[in-house]
Amino acid sequence: MNAARKKLLTGLAFALALSALLSVLVSASEAEETLPSMYATFWALIPPIVAIALALITKEVYSSLFVGILVGGLFYSGFTFEGTILHIYQDGFVGVLSDAYNVGILVFLVILGTMVCLMNKAGGSAAFGRWTSEKIKGRVGAQLATIALGVLIFIDDYFNCLTVGSVMRPVTDKHKISRAKLAYLIDATAAPVCIIAPISSWAAAVSGFVEGEDGLSIFVRAIPYNYYALLTIIMMIGIAVMKMEYGPMAVNEKNAVKGDLFSAKKGKSGVLPEDTNPKGKVIDLLIPIVSLIICCVIGMIYTGGFFQGEDFVTAFSQSDASVGLALGSFFAMIITIILYLVRRVLSFSDCMGCLPEGFKAMVPAILILTFAWTLKATTDSLGAREFVAEAVKSMSGNFLNLLPALIFLIGCGLAFATGTSWGTFGILIPIVVEAFIEVDSTLMIIAISACMAGAVCGDHCSPISDTTIMASAGAQCDHVNHVSTQLPYALTVAAVSFVTYIIAGFVKSAWIALPIGIVLMLGVLFVIKLTIGKSIEA
Repeated sequence: MNAARKKLLTGLAFALALSALLSVLVSASEAEETLPSMYATFWALIPPIVAIALALITKEVYSSLFVGILVGGLFYSGFTFEGTILHIYQDGFVGVLSDAYNVGILVFLVILGTMVCLMNKAGGSAAFGRWTSEKIKGRVGAQLATIALGVLIFIDDYFNCLTVGSVMRPVTDKHKISRAKLAYLIDATAAPVCIIAPISSWAAAVSGFVEGEDGLSIFVRAIPYNYYALLTIIMMIGIAVMKMEYGPMAVNEKNAVKGDLFSAKKGKSGVLPEDTNPKGKVIDLLIPIVSLIICCVIGMIYTGGFFQGEDFVTAFSQSDASVGLALGSFFAMIITIILYLVRRVLSFSDCMGCLPEGFKAMVPAILILTFAWTLKATTDSLGAREFVAEAVKSMSGNFLNLLPALIFLIGCGLAFATGTSWGTFGILIPIVVEAFIEVDSTLMIIAISACMAGAVCGDHCSPISDTTIMASAGAQCDHVNHVSTQLPYALTVAAVSFVTYIIAGFVKSAWIALPIGIVLMLGVLFVIKLTIGKSIEA
């Protein structure tokens, strides 16, 4: 007994000594930890630039993103093997996948994928497509209906992408609109619409970055100056009504009219799944979608404290979109399963079979999101935000009237490189408020709007943006094809927006600058139609 006790005491002493040694080593390593030599320099932007360039050149997104992450890890560790691996694994993949917000978005994705599978298997999507074919006439009507639905669902960009994609895919397929065009319409009515909607998760984010001021009031006053968002809507309606396309999108649309909805390569046609459920009706799509909208709104205001006494606008402005959307989509899925069981369009085993099928459908989007989040974490660890913040501060004293246009370009570049518009807001908006609050309040509003517009533009163009990835998932379109086809359209609007911000910086009036911007946008589209535009007819 004494011998056993002696061994136990010896073991405890060894464990205590070992834990003390480990704590000393950890403290020493933390003390020795220093910022990387490339911190807050231009090199911090190199990893995402490498990833984006490779994705556009090779048309392969997974390896391109990983190479960008690897470059960032090498920069951070000073080109040491162990440091690179640990940074990529621990601070990168493990870090982003253990983040509660990111996990909530992944849960939302999987549930949405399951709901889409349920609606397809129940025949609701096909029934809705047949019904709308009688109500919506032609390709123009299908595109305008997609735009209208995208504008109506303004509460959150993730929710917009997946919901509009689920509802409108049968319609656009019926009218031979390519998946690339559908992805563009989804993407262009996600972030650009959310950023001009006062009741949205984006308004809440922007308001939170305006410290010491009435954030929501500033957001509302900035809406008429948000030229990229407003002109994007004009652009979508214009190309739909004019029945013209240009760039890679024109090739996709011509092939779609011939029956290939999925690719720009001739002879590579996708096969649409055939509906085999004769019991499916329109309500089998409408009730799940309406339930999804209502449940997600309730979920978001719940996280914002609505049921604890906050008013609706306040609850929405301080909501947690990740938790709210995950909770809302879960209850919507339960309602959908109960509906199909009661109507006997699907058996319980069929409903449960949709869970892995829905997950599999979202695997590409989940993989790309995970890589993109890891790349963003790597870029943040290299001090990209600090580099851009210092660059903007150094410019704030010069070119005062031209500063909104310059801020728009900086916002575009930063959001494009990092794939995040919210992060861009967080960097630029506090700097703009500090630079303009004592100088010119109107110019401050224009500059804040330029921050938002530039961030949305860069986010819209970037292949590593989560919204762009969600739009590809919602349209079930090849991601790189979506990026390459929408890029000429987004850059066209960006160019017109830049010119409009130059005008706004001098006239300081939305009622003068915005009409000029709209006329310029329509004029550019008319010139494009006369020169390089291709007429697309079914």
